[in-house]
Amino acid sequence: MGETRLRLSLGTQTFEFMDTPLAFGACHVTDLFARKNNKTVGETICHPKYVQLVGRITAEYQESIHAKLGRFLYELKQRGDPFYREFLNAHGDGEYCEFKLKDPGVKRLKGLYCFTVDARLKYIGKSTDSFAKRIDHGYGTIHPKNCYRDGQSTNCHLNGLIATASGEVRLHVHPMVVDDTIELSERALIFQYDPDWNVQLRRY
Repeated sequence: MGETRLRLSLGTQTFEFMDTPLAFGACHVTDLFARKNNKTVGETICHPKYVQLVGRITAEYQESIHAKLGRFLYELKQRGDPFYREFLNAHGDGEYCEFKLKDPGVKRLKGLYCFTVDARLKYIGKSTDSFAKRIDHGYGTIHPKNCYRDGQSTNCHLNGLIATASGEVRLHVHPMVVDDTIELSERALIFQYDPDWNVQLRRY
């Protein structure tokens, strides 16, 4: 872990967040939803999250009922048909990036974390699992299935904010042990500082 980069105060308590480097992989990834081709359109609309689309598919896209889902939706997008968005969550057609924690010693810890852009606080979050599960396997890795209605809209949204941030994105962590304290501290800090990205995520 690196030097202290960020201090947040809550009453008489001060939370010191340590700067921890991120390793970025692929950036500016678009049309990720198109890579989900493990099911056909017909198989997908049998799922409760998509059952309301059955009538439209049957009436207008019957010839594509056996098509692979991602390929079908990508073709709709290419044709300018907005119906493809009905299969996706609110942030499922965004621009994404890949990132992971560099320090293996941080990966096994848990607690609070913050994202800053050009040293400006943008997001406060918590992890009662390991930081590796939250950052490496959550926000930092968006899979095609995450883009869909039954996927992870919040993960897509935060990853997209990081991917399109016009400045240097940094991660800071404050390791903690007790889950209840982690959760209470996160809520209090968000209320106190009201970071931009927390506000944006609350709208959805």
